[in-house]
Parts: sequence; C-alpha cells; structure tokens
Amino acid sequence: MANIITYDSKPELHDPVLIEGLPGVGNVGKIAADFVSGKLNARRMARILSEDLPPQVILDDECVVRMACHELWVAEDIGGHDLVFLLGDYQGTTPQGQFLLSQCVVDMLLPHGLSMIVTLGGYGTGTVVTDPRVLGAVSDAKMKSRMETYGVQFSPGEPRGGIVGAAAVLVGLGQNLGIESICIMGETSGVIVDHKSARCVIEVLGRMFGTEFDTSEMQEFIDNIDQLNSQSQVQAVEAPPEDLSYIG
Repeated sequence: MANIITYDSKPELHDPVLIEGLPGVGNVGKIAADFVSGKLNARRMARILSEDLPPQVILDDECVVRMACHELWVAEDIGGHDLVFLLGDYQGTTPQGQFLLSQCVVDMLLPHGLSMIVTLGGYGTGTVVTDPRVLGAVSDAKMKSRMETYGVQFSPGEPRGGIVGAAAVLVGLGQNLGIESICIMGETSGVIVDHKSARCVIEVLGRMFGTEFDTSEMQEFIDNIDQLNSQSQVQAVEAPPEDLSYIG
C-alpha cells in the first residue's frame, strides 16, 4: 500500500504523546480529539494520503476539494508534552490498511521519542446511557492506578467483543514497542452522535494533561441527547454475541 506524506512543518517534538481520534462508535473519539486539538490551537504538521482511504474528496464552502486523508496536528508544551493528534474523517477501509496506516504514524513519531499513545473511542452498549462511564484498556497493568486518578474505569469483560480499528492497532503497536498505551472509551448507546460521552472523555484528557477545557459550547448538543433519552427515542440495539460492540 502506498502512503503519500506531505509535511506542513517538521517541528522538534518534545516528549510527544500521540492522541488518536478517528471516527467510530458515536463519533465519541473524533468529537473529543477535534475539540481538544482546537482548544489547544494545534497546528497541522502533516497529511497522509493512502490508497486504503476512500477515493473521495470533500468540498469546502468555496468548492475547493480536500482529499480524504489522515492528518497530524501538534499542540506544544501541554503538561510537559507535545501532543500530536491523529485526526481525519475516515478510518482505513480494510484491516490491512488500518494496520499499515497506524504503523506509518508510529514510524513518523518514533524518531522524536514517542512517549505515550492514547486512543479515543466510544464503547457502544446498544442501550440508553444517561451517565456515561469512561472505560480504559491499557498496554501494561501498571498504568491502571494512575489512569484511575484521571477518571478512567477498568471493568473486566468490557468491551465484551474487544477493541478494533485504529484505536486497537495503535495500542497494540505501542505495547509491542514498550510504549505506554491506553484506549479511552466513552460509554454510548452507539446509535447517536454522542457529545455527552465525548465531554466525559475530554474531561479525562484535561486531568491527564493538567488543562481544563470549557465545553459550554457542547451543551446544546448534550441537552438534545438528554431529551432523546428522556423521551425513550433511543432504541435498544442487541448485537449477536459474536459481534464486536466497539469499533474504533
């Protein structure tokens, strides 16, 4: 598979942490990563084009096209780290593509001393979630007590079907390389775009990196979710036991 990497800049990164927020269940990870990177005034570092991303361009308000890609955005000196956000509108379209795209990103950051990998996503329950938990899965059990102080919960057997997509591959690659890695999952019904769950994930990230984020602009979306829940308009979705309840 061919990847084409175009750099906007090549900053000297200090103790970088990779934070992945690609689309997935409830778009929880994408909402959280897009929001936090914006609040931190992150600057785009690079674009990655790949034959395993959809052959599609997106038009802006001026009808200028933007090819489907992954992007790396950098926020400098946040809690003693440079945060590198992996953002995009799509995940790889095949398992091989997801693996190779994830490997490409890790390879780009390893020369800079990549110190930690954090992947974000939604844990789809298929039922109404009024008070979302933030669940975690780590590369090393020694991380758990520290992550619990940030508000991450660890519940054996959840997510039931494991984790798939870029969120899983990056944590697995990090473990193989001896890099601390964690997947942070906001609990969500999985049938709506869930800003309420994303806010819970944002709060965890704020505690991790010593930064408080003003999420008031998300309140209208959250109120709509609460209204849907109170009216029981979110229908339960029961997946067969063999299905994965969490994707990306």
